[in-house]
Amino acid sequence: MFHKYIKLVIAAAIVVWAGFQFADSNIMNGISLLFLAGIFIFFYFKNEFLLLAFLQLRKQNFAGTQKWLGYIKNPSAALITKQEGYYNFLNGIIVSQSNLTQAEKFFKKALNLGLSMEHDTAMAKLQLAGIAMSKNRKNEATKLINEAKKHDKHGMLKDQIKMMKDQMKRAGGQVRGRKYH
Repeated sequence: MFHKYIKLVIAAAIVVWAGFQFADSNIMNGISLLFLAGIFIFFYFKNEFLLLAFLQLRKQNFAGTQKWLGYIKNPSAALITKQEGYYNFLNGIIVSQSNLTQAEKFFKKALNLGLSMEHDTAMAKLQLAGIAMSKNRKNEATKLINEAKKHDKHGMLKDQIKMMKDQMKRAGGQVRGRKYH
């Protein structure tokens, strides 16, 4: 993996090389080199390891996701801000299977760094709501569920939000419904 700025330097060098190819009337070589430079620019904005990690997550392969994320040694140096947000988002999803406190830190950091898509923000807030609910912080969970609902503009998480609200109602009813002898 190249450092994020090295990708831009390589792309600039390839564009200069393409310019020399155009000057020598090697038009096809110049066009091919511009496409090659475009790949480096694309990978500046979309990190290759994050793309592969998302692919593994889509297959529900958490070990593969963790493997690809492991190739990113220093996220703050290797990734732009939004990519670092997604790095933390993916780590939060993986860690939420075993360590809720660590997952909460990852999701909060992802939200602070920013996520590009609204439904990803909604998903992160819904995950945080679930963690808050499991830690008996019902007010925080309610607030996060409402924020997740606002960010879920296309209704992709509608069923999960409804299920989370139902669980909160049941949990609230169990506490109030107890009889003390």
